[in-house]
Amino acid sequence: MAQLSEYAPIVGQSVIDDLRLLSEKLKGKVVQHINSTAVGGGVAEILNRMVPLLKELGIDARWDLIKGGERFFEVTKKFHNALHGRPDKISQDDFQAFMETSSKNIEEMNICGDIVFVHDPQPIALIKKRADNKWLWRCHIDVSSPNKKVWDFLMDFIVHYDSAVFSAPSFSQKLPIRQFLIPPSIDPLSDKNRELTKQEIDAVLEKYAIPQDKPMITQVSRFDRLKDPLGVIETYQKVKHYIDCRLILAGGTATDDPEGIQVLSEVQEKAKEDKDIHVLLLPQNDLEVNALQRASTIIMQKSLKEGFGLTVAEALWKAKPVVASNVGGIPLQIKHKYSGLLCHSVDGAAFALKQMLNSPEYAKRLGENGREHIRNNFLLTRHLRDYMLLFLSLYHGEDLVYL
Repeated sequence: MAQLSEYAPIVGQSVIDDLRLLSEKLKGKVVQHINSTAVGGGVAEILNRMVPLLKELGIDARWDLIKGGERFFEVTKKFHNALHGRPDKISQDDFQAFMETSSKNIEEMNICGDIVFVHDPQPIALIKKRADNKWLWRCHIDVSSPNKKVWDFLMDFIVHYDSAVFSAPSFSQKLPIRQFLIPPSIDPLSDKNRELTKQEIDAVLEKYAIPQDKPMITQVSRFDRLKDPLGVIETYQKVKHYIDCRLILAGGTATDDPEGIQVLSEVQEKAKEDKDIHVLLLPQNDLEVNALQRASTIIMQKSLKEGFGLTVAEALWKAKPVVASNVGGIPLQIKHKYSGLLCHSVDGAAFALKQMLNSPEYAKRLGENGREHIRNNFLLTRHLRDYMLLFLSLYHGEDLVYL
């Protein structure tokens, strides 16, 4: 695990000095993060890097998980889709199943934080255990047009938190509590983002039997309908008609997403006739993801709905040209025709891919611009600073500027 001093060559020593100064004001506070899974998805990935660095700064940061069975995670997946605006039917039995598991977690969870930082809807009901401490609810989902029934259900809990945190202004709803806008981040020194040697990259391609004989288009995402892997295949097929290339669909399934295996099966079925499509169910191996992205000619993120879409930031950090949907937090990372190309459809994505493949110098320039944008806005050190300012705001009322 990287030490803070190792980030100085990337972001500058003054940034590290500011973090240490801020942390002095939080000495003695216990910050308890709570979410639903330690593996899979952006929340777990960020906390895996964030918590050790908070500890290095002298803050007593802890990370706990709620418990839940298959039925509970089926319901929370429905909630997730409904909050994104997908028309999933939510029954009273679903709400009851959610509350039954939540009640067990309320009873069993040891709440020890001066600041309790709850991530996403799965653990939201823990607020019922509130005592004389501060509570934050972090929503990593775009809830700009949520299913009203689910949102109203969650609002009964949200109103009891001190503050809510969203990733972008467009993601949020009007709330009776304070809101903070803090984008997520990537860790440039993690195995998923650090520099790799050619030998490391070649070894991963050899492991998965991926030749390097033609341009390579890659999407790295959970196998999730909202990531539109079937649409990625359709896009590739349109491009393949004009330019010989290969496609890599790589990712895993989160432990709190029971739909993933079914989506993977559908993708494998659609891809089976084309030897140039490689569908990879990766273990939790960040180095392999890194190698696949670095080996790629173009990275795609053709989501139908998206939270923030950190895979875009990861690709841009590697100076890769990116074609991505104009949804969720992706437009905050990509300025169209400057740091990547945004699309709205299969045809639009295919057009963008052909433009990049036919103009490699243009594609390279987009990737280089994207890397600098990520350096300035979406690295872990900025995220640490924002979170510490957020923690301090809980003890200083309205006299701090919103982040």
